[in-house]
Amino acid sequence: MSTEAEAGQAGRARHYQWAEMPLEPMKAGIERQFVVGTATMVARILLAKGAHVPRHSHPNEQVTCILSGALRFVFDDHEVTVRPGEVLCIPPHLPHEAFALEDTEDLDIFQPPRTDWMDGSDAYLRG
Repeated sequence: MSTEAEAGQAGRARHYQWAEMPLEPMKAGIERQFVVGTATMVARILLAKGAHVPRHSHPNEQVTCILSGALRFVFDDHEVTVRPGEVLCIPPHLPHEAFALEDTEDLDIFQPPRTDWMDGSDAYLRG
């Protein structure tokens, strides 16, 4: 993951390679990497089939792009399954949870960056 110091270097482009960044183990079946810019965060999430992201909400807008596999998102009033080539936009403060229907590679974009992820206070995702 990138550091806030790297993100704060105004006027300087930063280049990252997912393959060279360590995967952060989360709860069973979930690993992540993320890069933080000045106003946006991009996260690569790997979920094993059967992994569950518990119900939560956050003040950040979330744009989810599935690169491979499938995630079923559950909201209060509906469910949606997102597959490769599909994008789901989740507005701020909307409670949701997700279930990996297959081994899944997910790219999430958050604006503003998730401070709970950067400071490690995201207990809902930790073992």
